[in-house]
Amino acid sequence: MSPETPVRVLIVDDDPLVRAGLSMILSGHTDVRVVGQAGDGVEVPAAVDEHRPDVVLMDIRMPVVDGLVATERLRSRPGAPQVLVLTTFDADEFVLRALRAGASGFLLKDTAPGQIKDAVMRVAQGEATLSPSVTRQLIAHVAADPRPARRHAGDLLGRLSAREKEVALLVAQGKANAEISADLHMSVATVKAHVSRVLTKLDMNNRVQVALLVHDAGLV
Repeated sequence: MSPETPVRVLIVDDDPLVRAGLSMILSGHTDVRVVGQAGDGVEVPAAVDEHRPDVVLMDIRMPVVDGLVATERLRSRPGAPQVLVLTTFDADEFVLRALRAGASGFLLKDTAPGQIKDAVMRVAQGEATLSPSVTRQLIAHVAADPRPARRHAGDLLGRLSAREKEVALLVAQGKANAEISADLHMSVATVKAHVSRVLTKLDMNNRVQVALLVHDAGLV
């Protein structure tokens, strides 16, 4: 995506007022374009095929097909757009499941307008992640006995080289590529290459899933 091309956004929410509000917020920016809306997860595949969005703003709680199922189905498709889930609770158990399914982050519905736009831009640029405070809240919803998940996460991270693991740890701390570049004294292009290899080796499709895996392993 070139800097001159607006980020194409599809809004999915069963509340027409929420859709209208988000559309109004995002349409006020020249570098974002709302290309379509949907009122339920069941409408998402056709809407994505029709409008070709870069980012989908996805409500979690919808009556026919909820945002969790819609996200799982969408992210399993080749060339799927990024997904930002929408919720009214910052520690909703369904948010964690949506993030594991491939969503790139989440927004509270009362997030400030400027922050909504910034989040959309970050996701479109592949810089989506979770703040440490948000991650701690979400990880609290993992099963009471973390040992099986910790062992599994440790096994997966064992696939990485030492440098790739360093990059993964910084991704889990919520750092963007430029910050990782400064911390590890390497170019941004090299950081991007390492992140790409980490995603490939772990069979994941975004940075949030890497962050959750590192937390599962007890390394952050």
